[in-house]
Amino acid sequence: MSDSAPKSWRDKLFGGLKRTSEKLGTNLTSVFTKAALDEQTLDEIEEALIVSDLGPAMALRIRDRLAEGKFNKVLTEEYIREIIAEEIEKVLTPVARPLEFRAARPQVILVIGVNGSGKTTTIAKLAKRFQEQGRSVMLAAGDTFRAAAIGQLKVWAERIGVPIVAGKEGGDAAGLAFEAVRQATEQNIDILIVDTAGRLQNRSELMDELAKIRRVLGRLDPASPHDVVLVLDATTGNNALSQIEVFKEVAQVTGLVMTKLDGTARGGMLVAAAEKYGLPIHAIGVGETIDDLRPFDPADMAKAIAGSAYA
Repeated sequence: MSDSAPKSWRDKLFGGLKRTSEKLGTNLTSVFTKAALDEQTLDEIEEALIVSDLGPAMALRIRDRLAEGKFNKVLTEEYIREIIAEEIEKVLTPVARPLEFRAARPQVILVIGVNGSGKTTTIAKLAKRFQEQGRSVMLAAGDTFRAAAIGQLKVWAERIGVPIVAGKEGGDAAGLAFEAVRQATEQNIDILIVDTAGRLQNRSELMDELAKIRRVLGRLDPASPHDVVLVLDATTGNNALSQIEVFKEVAQVTGLVMTKLDGTARGGMLVAAAEKYGLPIHAIGVGETIDDLRPFDPADMAKAIAGSAYA
């Protein structure tokens, strides 16, 4: 990777989250015009942070930090944004954990999420990232309820040059996952990424199918699936948080991927998710191309959301 690549990604990160930082700035406009800090101003700051999708816990954390010895002192927009960025970084640092190969061959990664979250595209992007690390990858088209999902994953598999195991629409997803593991084992594949159907609206059916997939995979390896990654669409804001709640219950989620952060004013939900659930956030998406899904740097991410200095 060239030396310019990280900067290019950083430019995309700050550019992609511009609407989020602008929304935060708009919500804090009345505060920025005040000369000093008092209880009323702290209330206004807390409310502004909550409506900026950062979540009540994060808002209270920032309020408390601002209140530490700062009463009646000069308040500047730069100072407030820096404090917000520092507190966001503290929350994001423990959860910024890339998805890595852990020497379980094949390492089975079950990818879940509602339809429209960017799940299938995320699978292809993850596969490409593992390829760049020198790992062999296989895909499994486990969303057997939608022919379009199977077709889309086949196109991506061909585009990035990885094998895929796919069946017919309406087929048994657990059986397909079992066959994929068998083939991956025979071919000594490092990583098997399994797509699944996204039907959050029918929780009992989703629970039954995911439980069956987990049970079948467990017959081959008690530790399988080794990762259960939930893909979330950042543009849905608080709805994404409710998805975490449901999928944690039905699928034992081990980590998150946040998509569509570019151009959304609701990027603060990533912080709210980190604060509330503490699940690893493996990668974020700030664009449509195959290289636009990457692990994030907590300090850069915090600055991009807060709209503090880009240096």
